[in-house]
Amino acid sequence: MACKIDIQVVEEELSAAQCEAHVTDDGAGGTVVFIGTVRNQTQGKEVKRLEFEAYRPMAIKEMEKIAHHIAQVWDAIAISMHHRVGVLQIQEAAVIIAVSTPHRVAAFAACQYAIDTLKETVPIWKKEIFSDGEIWVAAHP
Repeated sequence: MACKIDIQVVEEELSAAQCEAHVTDDGAGGTVVFIGTVRNQTQGKEVKRLEFEAYRPMAIKEMEKIAHHIAQVWDAIAISMHHRVGVLQIQEAAVIIAVSTPHRVAAFAACQYAIDTLKETVPIWKKEIFSDGEIWVAAHP
């Protein structure tokens, strides 16, 4: 059975329920959903908001590569990866990843791989806006 893949880079608010619905399957023994949210501080500085930009065609291509790798390595049934761009306020979801696999251990491993690899390879950048200034940083380390 082919893995169902849902990749989105959007300006609209993200929905964990939508991602989870995409990966729900009778054959799944494990489903993991990761939600990355905007926090109110970084390195002791108060964050007012974040602004994300992406090179969308390449971001989608890289996210698809991650999904195909997960499908092969962890026998994923379905994968949903959504990343938001634009202005995000504190506690808004910046990224949601959902993965379903036949077994729970694989679902956890696949979801961890997805977020770590997304942050390392996908061309998405963020601007952190503080009360006393702003700085552009890569969304990955």
